[in-house]
Amino acid sequence: MILDQLFILNKTPKAKSTAQSKDSEKPLRSIVKTISWRVIGTLDTVLISWLVTGHIALALSIGSIELITKMVLYFFHERIWNKIKWGK
Repeated sequence: MILDQLFILNKTPKAKSTAQSKDSEKPLRSIVKTISWRVIGTLDTVLISWLVTGHIALALSIGSIELITKMVLYFFHERIWNKIKWGK
C-alpha cells in the first residue's frame, strides 16, 4: 500500500491541470514531513518517559516503539487529508 502511494505518479495521466498540481502534495513530501515530525515527537516522548520513569533505557524503548507506529499513522493521515478538498 505504501509502495502504491509512492509510485502513484506513474499511474496518473501526464496532463494535470495547474489547480490540481498546486492542491495536491506528492507522497515523497508526505514521507519527509512524516520523518521530520516524528523525530521531534519521539524526542519529546523519550524526554517525558525519562522524567516519569527515571530510566533512560525504558524511555528509549518507549520512544522507539512510538516512533514506528506514529510514523505509519501520520503518513496515512496526511494522504487522506490531502484528498479532502475542504479548506483548500
